[in-house]
Amino acid sequence: MNGIALVLRALHHGENRLAEQLTAVAGRHRAEHEVHHVALDLAGWSREHAQRLADAARRQGLDLDDAPGELSSGMLSALQEKATGAADRRPEPGLLLLRDLRELHLGATENSLHWEMLAQAAQAARDDELPAVVSACHPRTLRQMRWTNTLVKNLSPQILTSL
Repeated sequence: MNGIALVLRALHHGENRLAEQLTAVAGRHRAEHEVHHVALDLAGWSREHAQRLADAARRQGLDLDDAPGELSSGMLSALQEKATGAADRRPEPGLLLLRDLRELHLGATENSLHWEMLAQAAQAARDDELPAVVSACHPRTLRQMRWTNTLVKNLSPQILTSL
């Protein structure tokens, strides 16, 4: 397996994981309408990124659709329901939201670094298709990072000083 395949696999896994995390956060924080709705939209972006990566990898002879370790949608739904129910009973929803935003930000940042690595490797390999995928998807990942960062900046003062 070459280095581009390794990055494609890592990024595909990262985008799927971020989509799962965003969906779970949307469920846990339904009362925060902006968080709920924007997180669902951003999860859709990550799912689209994962699909585009799988398509690009397939053209290179790599199958990412059956990547080991990814949760089935049924298992994911069950886990999200349990997490949502547990979050509703927690006494510190603000701290939970900050923790969730931090985790989302770190996941998006990791994906952004993988997008950069993929772009550089594709350029070095003189690949004509991968740069188009990176150009279409990486800016959205940067927007995911900015969204989480902005929410942390806006919510931290109120949540942390009210404890």
